[in-house]
Amino acid sequence: MSTATQTNGGLTLTAYTGDGNVLLAYSLDSSLLKANQLAGFSIQFTPPGGTPTYLLNRLNYNQPVTAKTPLAQAPWTSSQQAPFQKFHWVHFPTNVVPGKFTYKVTARYCQGSGLVDGPSAEVNIDLVSAQTGDFELGLTRGYISSQAYATKFKNAPIRPTPKTQNYNTAPYQAQYAWLGAHARAMIFTLLKACVADPTIEVDLFAYDLDEPDIIAMLVQLKGRLRAFLDNASLHTGKALEVTAHARLVASAGAANVKQGHFQRYAHDKIIIVKKAGKAIKVLTGSANFSVRGLYVQANNVLLFNDADIADQYEQVFDSVFTNMAGFVKTPLAARWFPFTGKAGIPNFEVSFAPHKKPPFSMVTVQQALASAKSSVMFAVMELSGSGAVLNTLQTMHLSGKVFSYGMTQNDKGFTLYKPGQPGVLVPFATLKKQVPPPFQAEFDGGPGQTIHDKFIVIDFNDANPIVYTGSSNLADGGEASNGDNLLQISDPAVAQVFAAEAIRLVDHYYFRAAVRSATTVKPLVLSPCGSNASPWWTRDYDPNNMRNVQRELFAQGPSAVKTIPKGVSDPQPQAPAKKTAKKKAAAKKSTRARPAAKKAPAKKAAKRKSSTAASKKRAVTGRKSVAAKKRTAKKAPKKAAPRKKR
Repeated sequence: MSTATQTNGGLTLTAYTGDGNVLLAYSLDSSLLKANQLAGFSIQFTPPGGTPTYLLNRLNYNQPVTAKTPLAQAPWTSSQQAPFQKFHWVHFPTNVVPGKFTYKVTARYCQGSGLVDGPSAEVNIDLVSAQTGDFELGLTRGYISSQAYATKFKNAPIRPTPKTQNYNTAPYQAQYAWLGAHARAMIFTLLKACVADPTIEVDLFAYDLDEPDIIAMLVQLKGRLRAFLDNASLHTGKALEVTAHARLVASAGAANVKQGHFQRYAHDKIIIVKKAGKAIKVLTGSANFSVRGLYVQANNVLLFNDADIADQYEQVFDSVFTNMAGFVKTPLAARWFPFTGKAGIPNFEVSFAPHKKPPFSMVTVQQALASAKSSVMFAVMELSGSGAVLNTLQTMHLSGKVFSYGMTQNDKGFTLYKPGQPGVLVPFATLKKQVPPPFQAEFDGGPGQTIHDKFIVIDFNDANPIVYTGSSNLADGGEASNGDNLLQISDPAVAQVFAAEAIRLVDHYYFRAAVRSATTVKPLVLSPCGSNASPWWTRDYDPNNMRNVQRELFAQGPSAVKTIPKGVSDPQPQAPAKKTAKKKAAAKKSTRARPAAKKAPAKKAAKRKSSTAASKKRAVTGRKSVAAKKRTAKKAPKKAAPRKKR
């Protein structure tokens, strides 16, 4: 992983390597904005040994996009003719190969009826890591709801209906390889090597387990496999995990396959590889070994090719496999285990849940958040769980202390925490037409997750970045009740991969939110040259707007950021709420003639005025009073389905 920066003619360009992608960030000296003549930026891309091409923009000057425009019909235009009107871009090359990838960003200016070039900056960057192989990080694509999937696979289903655990996966292999991306390749490479070597043994922690090819490889291991599987209520009855358990028992023997769920879940997703009885490598992360985990959800996988690290995980497995109920009382559940100074492996620590209350692991994360100097980025499955960490993530964008950027998911949709804005909800209905069966019903409120990641990145491009990730949902309840592992990784390369991931996920779903609110009166279209309105970049150069912080931080680094605004600097307009029949009747009644109201005493009038002002203030900040929260909680209907992990 690498970073490259160039400043030329007042334009600064910085490229950060992600997992199979690159985050480009650029900033132009304010003296070069030239009033309203900056049209945007073109991006030219040259792969190793290839020819230069311009990246494409989904927006242009002539074809407005609205909520009624099918995404499949949305135009794509060269950024030379339709420059990007934003100060960062995440690019996925079609083929990621060894060698230098070249990116050239050019400021484009309005001139007459056309566009002309301004200053350019160019960087060369490696997208294939030169790591030794002792550590590997991979992400799933998490783009089943995307223009790319619609174009490449015509929104084809990713498994037969009804769901089964054992079906022919041959027709789906191209989709699986694309959707599962690097994370899937890592899992399959590891298991195939284990199956091929008769001297290898495998110990497995699994939560969701229904991916047919993974199960088939586990079955081939026969007696060389030991497995501990979750058997909480969502993995019983007609769940596909019941069939998977039966197949593993038949192949490996009942003594080698056990089940359990602590107070809530056995939530780890871990593969430990052993040779001659000694652990030699371990794979962990947030990705379940399931169809959803690899082909629908945004997830990560980490592989450590190190005997000391693998042995630490093996001790945990042996303890749980031997006496699950007694694990929480062991020293394994009571501390962080550090691994530093290993060549080819980032410095990190790991803790294993469940812990006794209070969960010490979350105290560590909260302290790190409180000590953040420049930025916090995240993608967390849900923020509705318990604990200070999740509460902090929900409000950090209002703190005035650091730049915050992230997303989460709940039963209603995705919530995006974009610079300067309160959390913006993207309902599942926005995605319904773009998501193939059998997941439409789940997107309408079922238990399925799309943002399944659990990571926080602190100070991603600062001196001492930290990443928290693993199977933990980062909630106090889960750390006290679930079998989990949480990693604290202190490494710049790992931090920038997860930062790029947070940005690309937010941008992907934020575009859908923008499409949803676009109308024929206010469509999505590039700001035209010579517009009488405020320049499109106004917020990006306003010191009181968080977008200014984003531009400076990404392109020029933390030292360029002088001030961070507090509160909501760029509120997201909300669509008017639909009136219910009851509200309509009340509104109609309120329009009827009424007797004149008596004049209130001065004190009461002042009190009402104060109350009104307070209400307006709450509306501006996007915060709810404690009483309002209690009323909302009281009215919320109870759910019959079991809650997912916390």
